[in-house]
Amino acid sequence: MDSFVFFLWVFLIIFALNVAPAFAPATWTIISYISITYGTNILALAIVGAVAATLGRLVLARMSHLILRRRLLSEKTKRNIDVIKVNLESRKAITAGAFLFYAFSPFPSNNLFIAYGLTTMPLALITIPFFIGRVTSYIFWALSAEGVIRGLGFKTGESRSFFGYYFIAAQIVTLLLVYVFTKIDWKQLFAEKKLRWMK
Repeated sequence: MDSFVFFLWVFLIIFALNVAPAFAPATWTIISYISITYGTNILALAIVGAVAATLGRLVLARMSHLILRRRLLSEKTKRNIDVIKVNLESRKAITAGAFLFYAFSPFPSNNLFIAYGLTTMPLALITIPFFIGRVTSYIFWALSAEGVIRGLGFKTGESRSFFGYYFIAAQIVTLLLVYVFTKIDWKQLFAEKKLRWMK
């Protein structure tokens, strides 16, 4: 297969998976699997993957705003989330830094972008930090996964089971986090430093 067509397919697959709000495998697992299976250059995969993942997550954040916030959330929940927006707008450097830090981790970022989209804050603030973090983390986690899989004696086809356990656990945690995010009383948390569940 022509390298351009190959990377185009990689881009489209990763973009589509990152638009999905849940039940999509983490991008680093896809990159690791492609690298192990096809022997593709990890740096090239990381850059293509990071571009696709960043664009996909931005679309997800926008969809979160247009569908969840505008059509599904109650006015009470919207006002509660707006408290986060007010506090984050005065701490833009911390917000960008948090996305950069999170992007270095192997955890799925769908819950983070869904939550950010609900705040209606500008997406430009988080784009570059997330992209930089993802490029770096994809290289690191792909190399690490490759070493672990080969070290444990997995064959190419068997590596799917290794990624399968991670996928199931990560998606359960992701859904729980999004639900918790909408239920925390953010006004009381910021004002009184007390954690309270919203009824």
